[in-house]
Amino acid sequence: MQVNKERYGNKGSYKNKRRNGILAGVILLICLMMFSGCGSLKEDGGKDENISPYLTYESSMELTYAEDFAVDYYSGGYKLITVADGSRYLVVPENGEVPGELAEDIVILKQPLNNIYLVASAVMDMFRELDALDSIRFSGQKAEGWYIEEAGKAMEEGRILYAGKYNMPDYELILSQGCSLAVENTMISHSPEVEEKLKEFGIPVMVDYSSYEKHPLGRVEWVKLYGALLNKEEAAQEAFQAQTDILKRVTGETEEEGSGAGKTVAFFYITTNGAVNVRKSSDYIPKMIDLAGGSYIFDSLGEETGSKSSMNMQMEEFYKEARNADYLIYNSTIDGEIKTVEELLQKSSMLKDFKAVEEGNVYCTTSDLYQQSMSIGVFIEDIHKMLWAEKDGQAKMQYLYQLE
Repeated sequence: MQVNKERYGNKGSYKNKRRNGILAGVILLICLMMFSGCGSLKEDGGKDENISPYLTYESSMELTYAEDFAVDYYSGGYKLITVADGSRYLVVPENGEVPGELAEDIVILKQPLNNIYLVASAVMDMFRELDALDSIRFSGQKAEGWYIEEAGKAMEEGRILYAGKYNMPDYELILSQGCSLAVENTMISHSPEVEEKLKEFGIPVMVDYSSYEKHPLGRVEWVKLYGALLNKEEAAQEAFQAQTDILKRVTGETEEEGSGAGKTVAFFYITTNGAVNVRKSSDYIPKMIDLAGGSYIFDSLGEETGSKSSMNMQMEEFYKEARNADYLIYNSTIDGEIKTVEELLQKSSMLKDFKAVEEGNVYCTTSDLYQQSMSIGVFIEDIHKMLWAEKDGQAKMQYLYQLE
C-alpha cells in the first residue's frame, strides 16, 4: 500500500522513492547476473540504497482503506514509517543500533517511545484503544477539553501534563522530561517555527494526516501506524477490525432493506453571524451518510481539493437547497449540544419550514463525537438507525439523538 501523494505535491514523494529503489535494485540485479551468473535482491540482503544497505526488507503492512501512510518491516524489528508529507521515520527496536549509511531524510525513533507530546486530539482515542496512554506524558489539550474519560482522568491525576497548544508549546516542560516524539495535527503548518524549534531541541515531529483520508475508515486505520510505533500491531488490527465489522453489518442491512428509500440528510451548524456551515460533498461525513444508506443533500458542494472540509453559505441558500431534506443533523462541535427543536429555531426561524422539522426528523450529534476517532463505524451505524427509525423504533444510538 503506497501513500497517496496527489494532494501533497512532490515533496519527499514516497512513490518516487520506492520507484527509485526498485530501479536501483533492478540495476544491481543485472550487474550481479552479468558478473556472477546468479544472485537476487533477497540474497543480496534486500539492499535499498534509499534507506540503508544494512536493512533487510521483509514485508509491508497491509492496509485496507488508508492511503496516507505506509509501514515497511525489516529484519531485527526495524520499521520504516512514511507519512503523507513524505516524512520517513525509522523505528529502532529497544537496544537496537541505528544502521549505518542511512538516508539523510530519515528520522530516528528509538523504542520505547515514552513521554510523547500529543497535540493531535484525534490520536488520543487511538492510544486509549491500544491501552497505551502511559506512553503519553504531554497534551496539547487541557483536562477539561477532553471528552475521552481516560485522558481527562490521567490529566487530573498528573499522569499527563498540559504542555501548551500546537503554536505555543511549553518547551521547558517538554525538554525537562525527555520527550521522545511530538505528534502534531496539520495545524502545525501554520506555525512552522514551532516544528523547527522542536527539531532543534532534538524532539522528532510526526504530523498526523488521518483527517485527510478519503474513506472514513481510512481515518480509523491510522491506529495501525501507532500500533507499529508501540509494538501493538495485533491490538491495532483488532480495534480496526471491530469498526470494519460494523460497516459490513450496516452495508449488509442496507442491501437487504434498500438504499434508505432515497432519504436525504443535511449535516450543518449555524455560525454566530447567522451563516450555515456545511460539509463539502467530498468530505468524510457525506461519505458516512452514503455508507449508512442515505444521501447527502448536496450532490457537488465545494471543491474536492484544499484542506478545508467545510464551507459557509447564507441561510437563504441553505433554505433553498436543504428545505426538503428528509433529515437534519445539527453538528454540536462548535457551539455545544441542543436538546429541542425550539432551541434550533432560535438560531434561525427559517428552519421551521423545513420538511425534517415539520416531520420531527431533527437530530444532534453528541459533543464527544469528533474526539472518538475509533468509533467511526459506530457513527455510521447511528446514521443507519436514524434512517430506519420508523422500522426499528427508538433504536439506541451512541453519538446521535433526536431533538424533542
